[in-house]
Amino acid sequence: MKPISYFYGLWVILFSLFAYWQFNDPDPEVWVSIYTVAIIFSLFAIRGVFPKLPLTIVVASCVVGAIYFFPGGVGEWVTAEWAQKNLTMKTPQMEENRETFGLLTIALVLSPALFRAWKKN
Repeated sequence: MKPISYFYGLWVILFSLFAYWQFNDPDPEVWVSIYTVAIIFSLFAIRGVFPKLPLTIVVASCVVGAIYFFPGGVGEWVTAEWAQKNLTMKTPQMEENRETFGLLTIALVLSPALFRAWKKN
């Protein structure tokens, strides 16, 4: 197996866990669906399939969504997360901050696949 297959294999597992943890979220249907899309494109990458237009749409949508939801006080949010010592949602702001970084993670993870898709043509 190629290194990219191991990379995306790891992310299939991680995105599956992220999707599972969303079931107790206020809006699980949205976030389970988003992580499922990331799982699907990671599985495509393991197989060496890099669909250019769908990957472009997914990565661009994640970046736009992350910019839209980007928290004003990142430092304050990180400090509050560390101080509470658990992952329960205390405020809606915390949830939006986590969702922002979830979108950024998806965009970053799928970017090498997108690069390969554009490099092929």
